[in-house]
Amino acid sequence: MNRRHFNTLSAAAATAFATGISGNELRAQLVNKYAEQLQNGEFSWFPERSASGPMLIIVSIPDQKVHIYRNGIRVAASTCSTGKPGHSTPTGVFKILQKDKNHHSSTYNNAAMPNMNRLTWDGVALHAGKLPGYPASHGCVRLPMAFSELLFSITHKGMTVVIADDATQPASVTHPGMILGDYARREFAAVNTALLKDAYSAVHVDNPTVTSVVVSSKDRSVTVIEDDKVVATGKATIEDDGKPLGEKVYTLTGSKDEDDSVQWSGVGYGKTDREDMASQIQRVTAEPQVREEIRKRMQNGMTIVTTDGSHTDAYRVSDFTVLSSEEMD
Repeated sequence: MNRRHFNTLSAAAATAFATGISGNELRAQLVNKYAEQLQNGEFSWFPERSASGPMLIIVSIPDQKVHIYRNGIRVAASTCSTGKPGHSTPTGVFKILQKDKNHHSSTYNNAAMPNMNRLTWDGVALHAGKLPGYPASHGCVRLPMAFSELLFSITHKGMTVVIADDATQPASVTHPGMILGDYARREFAAVNTALLKDAYSAVHVDNPTVTSVVVSSKDRSVTVIEDDKVVATGKATIEDDGKPLGEKVYTLTGSKDEDDSVQWSGVGYGKTDREDMASQIQRVTAEPQVREEIRKRMQNGMTIVTTDGSHTDAYRVSDFTVLSSEEMD
């Protein structure tokens, strides 16, 4: 354990004492284990495995685990406690809406929720809390105190969080040129320049603009969302139209000069068939004016979400929540 991790663990213990949190989260251990081997209260933290790039947080409800990926490489994992029966944690794709290091619940008797990363305005968040070893929360995702401290230090508004019903592993997706339609090779230079500029300036922006694209196979539509506003919408042409796209999210992680390709990290959410991620997204073509709006907003961390539900039912723009198909029934 290095000095930084030791200091973080010490600070976590002090925070737990001050907020009145006690139990297994105080005994949280930083361990050198695979995520699948973690026992309740344990977590791993290896940011050096991928030192920079867009991050993706995946919560696996069946496994009661949280996985942190950077550029498609898992750099951390932790045990967690999600919603108990009657207060289930919703599945789907979320964005971090707000951060509060010393948050207290306005619903549950001013309960302490340290290191809170809000996912919905109606109460779902990642935060430190008690870990009994099974789902026990009112819908939030409880984390070990020390892990929540470390996580809070690297999250930012707009970061993607996937809450899945099944254990999920991101897949690397390489798409030549742009996405959602064919582009000339000359377009890659503009995209690549924008990505490099975004990577350079990201550390200097406290509240970066968040761009997300929702593709609905039911409506055959593509919707572009910037922060909390719809900025473009149009028709989606989908090859092999009778075949579902599935519930998937693609996160833009960078580009490669040598073959003029854009790199994405793809993952399924909810109960979905994890077919080849690249071939699935390549079935979709957006209208030219929508593609242009996407091109202008290309940045590392941009997400494209596919759903077989209606886009009007699938997300709420104010807090960008894409619900799994089971939730939409």
